[in-house]
This record gives sequence, C-alpha cells and structure tokens, in this order.
Amino acid sequence: MNALLGGRVAMRHGAGGHAMRALIETVFVEGFAATVDGVGLAAMDDGAALRVGDQWLIVTTDSHVVQPRFFPGGDVGRLSICGTVNDLAMMGATEPLGLTCAVVLEEGFPFSDLETIRDSMKAACAEAGATVVTGDTKVMPKGDVDGIVLNTTGVALTRTLVRDCELRPGDRIIVTGTIGDHGMAVMAARQKLELQGSLRSDVAPLNGLVRLALRAGGVAALKDPTRGGMASTLHELAAKSGVGIVLEEGAIPVRKEVRAAAELLGIDPLHVANEGKAVIGVRPEFADAVLAAVREHPLGRDAAIVGTCLSDWKGKVILDTGFGKRLVAEIEGEPMPRIC
Repeated sequence: MNALLGGRVAMRHGAGGHAMRALIETVFVEGFAATVDGVGLAAMDDGAALRVGDQWLIVTTDSHVVQPRFFPGGDVGRLSICGTVNDLAMMGATEPLGLTCAVVLEEGFPFSDLETIRDSMKAACAEAGATVVTGDTKVMPKGDVDGIVLNTTGVALTRTLVRDCELRPGDRIIVTGTIGDHGMAVMAARQKLELQGSLRSDVAPLNGLVRLALRAGGVAALKDPTRGGMASTLHELAAKSGVGIVLEEGAIPVRKEVRAAAELLGIDPLHVANEGKAVIGVRPEFADAVLAAVREHPLGRDAAIVGTCLSDWKGKVILDTGFGKRLVAEIEGEPMPRIC
C-alpha cells in the first residue's frame, strides 16, 4: 500500500483523480467492503444503493473544504447541498428524503459568515426540494481547522437505479452544459486574477434536470464531473464499463472566459471541476430525445452530445480534434486542490 500511495497522504489523494481512487481502493475498500444487497463501497459509485422492498435506498455523503469559502456564483454552503443532492441524482434518486449536515468550525469564525452560509444552504435546499433534517456541530481551537468544514449526507428512494458501469459500444455521451466553470471561478478568486469577462461557478442542484433525462428513457450511466473534471469522469466510466470513449473536441461546450483563463493558467478545461453539470451515457436510439429533454431545463440549455462509446480502446478516452486524435490523460489529481 505505501509504495502505491507514496508512504504518506498528499493533497493529490483528495483531488479526484487516479491517486484518490488508489487511496480509497487500497485503504477503505479493503477495510470496509462487504457483501450487500445492492451497491456498496467496493463499487466506488456516487453512493450506496440498498434494497428496500421494491425500491432502492440511496445513501451518499461528502465533505466540503473549498477555499475561498465565498466565490463568484456560490459558497461552501451552497456547494455542500448541491453536491450531495447531485450525488443522489447520479444514482437515479431525484427526490431527496432528507439531508444531514455536520459543521466543524474554527474558534473565532465570524457569526455573520456562518449565517450567510446557512442562508445559502436554505436557498439551495429550496431549489432542490430538499431539507436538512439533522446534524452536528463541533468547534476546534484556532489553527486546528481552516475556518469551516461541512459534511453532508443525503438519503433518497428510487425505483430506477442508475450505475456508472453499464455503458455499451455505440452509446452516446451527453454533457449537460459548459465545462470548467466552477473550478476556474474558484481558482481565479483564490489567486485574485483580474481577467476580462465573468467567471462564475456553475454550482446548482441537478435533480430536476436528471428527472427529465430519466423520463426521456435510455439513460445508461450518470456521473457529475466534479474533482478531476470531465476527463477523470470519463476515464472512470470507460474503465468500469469496459469501453473506450471518443470525444469530439468541437462539440464540447466551453465558455470563452473559461477557455481564456485555462490557457493563461496552462490547464485543460477537461481537467477542471464542475458542480452543476452531469455526464450522461445514453443508448444511441434515445440520444436525441434525452438531449431535447435536458435542453428544456434552464440548467441544460447548453447541453451537447460530445462523444461515442467504442468496443476497442477499453478504459481509454480519445479526443478527436478534427485534425487528428490523441489520448486524453487522466491526471493524478486536480490542478489546484480545495475547490470543492
């Protein structure tokens, strides 16, 4: 284990790429994986799915340590609610039963900031049709934690369980909007970059959008491209499903402000986190119907069909630039940590 992880935990082990998955697989999956009637930790999906009668109980949890805690388009409170609601939705559960929230605060944290974060959480809950039903609060001595850490857990029931391992050759890949918005907005705010245009996070609850996609039929896989960006998400989908994925570069929606910032920082938008987008794998005969359904939702107006699954190149992601093809690398971790 130490040889694989490097002996000690590094920032890359929490950044959403290959290193984070290696940590989970070699430490936590080996320690806690157990046979369950459904989907457990070993599946490394967006949540667990436990059989309850003729339905599935979906359980997911996430911790949020974004820096700065307030950024254009959102804050750590909105992020915590949307991230958990979205992980439920990626398993096919679009009607949350309830959320929990554990708050770890640093001594001296401003009450005004805490109230602003609470109000942001309430607003996000209202958008998602969810609510926080229980939680916990801890206070640490000054310097023992960086301001605030939020952990949220969500539970929901669904009759339609969606996995991230069921793509087949010929399936189409849909992204529900422009990529890289969240990560670039947080990076620019943290580094105090003065860039032309408006960089804003896309953080939003996706359960309403996913509900429309599921109603259209033919959805084979769902994943929100958060840490590690779209590249990491597609590598995970391809590896678990045993397919290759070819992307059409010209079809991938990227805002001009994001593209400019990415070029300035030397970062590929495919590697940048999103918090209000979903990657949807769809059976080919349903692709147009799902795309039309997603575009009906305000969060899906820029949705596009961006790729196709292949029977060869299993576990690989290939970018077709229009002039040639190249492999899309999966980096070890997020280019800049603590963005979600």
